[in-house]
Amino acid sequence: MKKQTRKKFSPDFKAKVVLEAIKNQFTLAELSKKFDVSPVAISKWKGEFLGNMVSVFEKDNVKKQDEGPDLDQLYSQIGQLKVENDFLKKSCRKLGI
Repeated sequence: MKKQTRKKFSPDFKAKVVLEAIKNQFTLAELSKKFDVSPVAISKWKGEFLGNMVSVFEKDNVKKQDEGPDLDQLYSQIGQLKVENDFLKKSCRKLGI
């Protein structure tokens, strides 16, 4: 007996099916037959889409906020400045300043 594997659908295919489901022109049963997908899967994809659709419009704003300074670069600069500061303190002590 051959082991049955699950079908894997591309994001493009899922988006196409979900858009059809959102239009409400066909029932889930009709969409299931049309695209050869389980009605439960269509409902799940539709729920995921509706739950995450806000993030599509927030990406631009989040990108602009996240584009802050590079932390690794700042930490290395802090380390360099600390070394220079310690060197100058030692030099000042030697000179009696």
